[in-house]
Amino acid sequence: MIQRFLSTVCALLCLAACARTYDVVVVGGGTGGTAAAIEAARGGARVLVVEESPWLGGMLTSAGVSAIDGNYRLRGGIFGEFTDSLAARYGGYEALKSGWVSNILFNPATGAEIMAHMADEAGVEVRFGIRLAKLDGHWRLTLSDGSCVKARILMDGTELGDVALAAGAQQLEDSPTLQDMTYVAVVKEYDHPVPIPEPEDYSPANYRHCCDTWSPEMMLSYGRLPDGHIMLNWPQGGNDIYLDYLSMPGEEVYRQAKNRTLGYIYYLQQELGYTHLGVADDVFPSADGLSFYPYYRESRRFAGRDTMTVEAARSPYDFDLYTRAVAVGDYPVDHHHNQNPRHQELSHLWFGKIPSFSVPLGVVIPVETEDLLLADKNISVNWEMNGAVRLQPVITGLGQAAGALAALAVKSGRHPSQVPVAEVQSVLLDHGCYLLPFLDLKPSDPGFRELQEKGIRGEVRGIGRSVGWANETWVNLPDNE
Repeated sequence: MIQRFLSTVCALLCLAACARTYDVVVVGGGTGGTAAAIEAARGGARVLVVEESPWLGGMLTSAGVSAIDGNYRLRGGIFGEFTDSLAARYGGYEALKSGWVSNILFNPATGAEIMAHMADEAGVEVRFGIRLAKLDGHWRLTLSDGSCVKARILMDGTELGDVALAAGAQQLEDSPTLQDMTYVAVVKEYDHPVPIPEPEDYSPANYRHCCDTWSPEMMLSYGRLPDGHIMLNWPQGGNDIYLDYLSMPGEEVYRQAKNRTLGYIYYLQQELGYTHLGVADDVFPSADGLSFYPYYRESRRFAGRDTMTVEAARSPYDFDLYTRAVAVGDYPVDHHHNQNPRHQELSHLWFGKIPSFSVPLGVVIPVETEDLLLADKNISVNWEMNGAVRLQPVITGLGQAAGALAALAVKSGRHPSQVPVAEVQSVLLDHGCYLLPFLDLKPSDPGFRELQEKGIRGEVRGIGRSVGWANETWVNLPDNE
């Protein structure tokens, strides 16, 4: 009995000795996790990011989705810093309009360089090629390299909500089906044919409708990057694929999704005659030249102190979520279900009309798990509204808000749930963030902060509307309206 007791004590002492303590540990250097880490470090917290891939930035970089969806007129905070850096690299914002799917396109490697620079300047410690192996206590992490770290506040910046799941956070169970996913590839035109072997499970039928709406040239120019490379993320008979990926082994998900994308490239070469178009050899330092992991449009989602819904986006003043606003978006409700066998019954979700919208702080704070914050698509948003909130600018803004909340909690010795939302909003306004999507004033304009503060107090109200892809909210509509 004594020997067993001593062994237990020794094991506990060894475990304690091996653990290095951080104010904030972010597991997953995704889009939101990276923004959270940068903001928390700028707020004075000691921050560690653990990331499996060699890059920070998640869907913007590691997953290759380097065409930003929305918020072109709502560039504030870390999102605005990132896009300003892109514009500086490429010679201005007009140079970023190289493909018709977005006003801001870029090479993923360039985006990764910018993210790494921002994190380094903020003092964020990053460990690449590392994943969470075990989560114990409050919060002791054993990492895949055998090291141990201790977190005062733990953040889930993973693509699929793996950390919140391991922590036992309460899941939202409102998803009737997962959105299609995509294994993005970046290709380029070579000066010689670059044929690839026929991929496993190849069927030309998967791609026969890729040009039903657009010519091959228009299809490819969709994702043309400023350097001439092409991002392949084509939903209509391209490389979208439906998989029940949350219940499948990750290796099998990667295999099937990669083969769908390689089959698309093979089809472009063999059927459409693009024999010189092949996977770029100068973007992703991966064995096959493809992105490091897939673009998941949907994660496990966890119940938070607020839950964002389509109803709250359409009629914000029928709810009070706008008073707790910390991030904005202006994209439609964009669901990808073309490859789902049930796609016809889900067609009403495609590009659902909403005005521009705000997202409240409570979506990043789980209801029952203290000192855990959500920092990617794992936030508390209902299934339908995830189609608009999942996009890069919104997740960047929510990550920044989570980082500000974490830094305030650490500095004051409070739990994140005890920090008033007004303190977080004040920090975000200090850093040039939009809380409400008012287009009347930009962060650099005199009166911007005052207008935003009046908006969250309900002293002024915005007029929201859906105008094609340009979803808007104005306090005072322009004179020509």
